[in-house]
Amino acid sequence: MRNRIIHAFAGTMILVSILLSIYVSQNFLWLTGFVGVNLLQSSLTNWCLLDKMLMKMGYTNEGGSCGV
Repeated sequence: MRNRIIHAFAGTMILVSILLSIYVSQNFLWLTGFVGVNLLQSSLTNWCLLDKMLMKMGYTNEGGSCGV
């Protein structure tokens, strides 16, 4: 369950930041880059802060950290 939440959260953040960069300011593209860097970091280290937060909130996990 946590993996699906993490993927949905990351996808939502990317889409929101793209829309904000189109309609508000191009500086919101930094948010897109930040999400991308965090996804890359979690794939290399198998550690994800959002995964740890969801675990403390009581969500179960069917796989590894951040969809790995």
